[in-house]
Amino acid sequence: MSGKFVFPDAFRNVIIEALPVETSLHGETPRLQNTYLPATHAKSLRLENMLVVGIRGSGKSFWWSALQNQEHREMFGPSIGLPYDTIVSIGFGETPNPEDYPGKDTLAALLEDADARIVWKTIVYKQIIAKILQQSDFKELKEWKGRVEWVLHHPDIVENELFHADRELDQGKKFHLVLFDALDRTADNWKTMNRLVRGLLQTVLDFRSYRRIRLKVFTRPDQIEDLEVGTFPDASKILSQKTDLLWPRKELYALLWQYLSNATDGHVFHKGVENLFSVNWEQRNNVWVVPNLLRNDESAQRELFHAMTGPWMGRDRRRGFPYTWLPNHLGDTRNQVSPRSFLAAVRHTAEDRVRPDHIYTLHYESIKAGVQQASKIRVQEMQEDYPWVQVLLSSLSALSVPCPIKDVKYIWQTKNLLEKLSDEMTSGDVRLPPAHLSEGSDGVLEDLENLGLIERLSGDRINIPDVYRVGYGIGRRGGVKPTAR
Repeated sequence: MSGKFVFPDAFRNVIIEALPVETSLHGETPRLQNTYLPATHAKSLRLENMLVVGIRGSGKSFWWSALQNQEHREMFGPSIGLPYDTIVSIGFGETPNPEDYPGKDTLAALLEDADARIVWKTIVYKQIIAKILQQSDFKELKEWKGRVEWVLHHPDIVENELFHADRELDQGKKFHLVLFDALDRTADNWKTMNRLVRGLLQTVLDFRSYRRIRLKVFTRPDQIEDLEVGTFPDASKILSQKTDLLWPRKELYALLWQYLSNATDGHVFHKGVENLFSVNWEQRNNVWVVPNLLRNDESAQRELFHAMTGPWMGRDRRRGFPYTWLPNHLGDTRNQVSPRSFLAAVRHTAEDRVRPDHIYTLHYESIKAGVQQASKIRVQEMQEDYPWVQVLLSSLSALSVPCPIKDVKYIWQTKNLLEKLSDEMTSGDVRLPPAHLSEGSDGVLEDLENLGLIERLSGDRINIPDVYRVGYGIGRRGGVKPTAR
């Protein structure tokens, strides 16, 4: 390793071209060239692991979509024990698809007359027999209400056909995988969602006994944390075996290398890497594969990133080091970083204005601006999932953290925010309101803590990580400036 090479200012254009403006797929199939499989995710994607948990932007919908694509299965199947000829069906997802699964309003109507477990079992049953039986009484039904009623009243036929379907798959040495994602789209209130998630986990438990039929559920942590969700017999058999979509620092940077190496001008990145290290670039399925050194060796990753940024987050080492500083300021209270936030921060860093006195591609002040942009995006995502969070945290813009909990409660009380939320809940205007709102400010603080937005410190104080603090306009002495005050 020479350590002398520096990426020029012009490399900013390669970064901007390589990284996406919109980091959410919205149900679309991800580009194979941009698909990176972290070692930490390989376990989650194996067929035997049926419950996969991840924060917003961690890759749940990404893998839900990628697993449906044969090209992706051929590329990554050997790493996760997934045969390329696996039959893949959809049990629920972000994009409306009424033929494959009922939407939110239909689910609410179905729950008036049926148990949630039967509703999900009907969806799975339809996906399985649709690939095998050409004609059946069930297949003639066109509405979900009739399908659910049929499954409810024909348990022997359902069990018999699922048994034979599983045996036929086994004889052909094939698997049938049914995928579930975007469970927040199933309901607008916690009572209904908890009922649906509970029923889905019961269905997952029911199908564990089959040899070749597999279910895989992608969910956020808060969707399985409510005690009501795990109140069925043997729930621990599912919940205790959940796997997490985590992004350690080295995997975030390996993802960045994946994008840069497969960009239109990716050869510029290749040449830069070759100036720093002795590595051989390989292609597989027309995709440049990140060398093991740049996947696993953090000292090499650090040297490569610092060849783009310089060694410090200021004029000297006291301000920190870009390689560690960036992910540290994008993590929530559990130190989990969304790759979506990470890529957005790097792209905006490259887009930020050029400082002529800086010989590197990326300036440390631009990295701070990248964190500001990533925080804006994270706050927008939170607004989509939990609109009430915006109401509570944006009201704290006069504070700087860490701050006493009593100061937070005082602001909420003087502005009557909890009362307003209660009124809006009664009228049905709040989507997925605070689960513990009835317990007052302490209950809401617990909800914010469970979402990774705040952490409690000694001395009855709270802190808010930068990835949220900056976007909500809350200050911090010596920290990244908030985007709005």
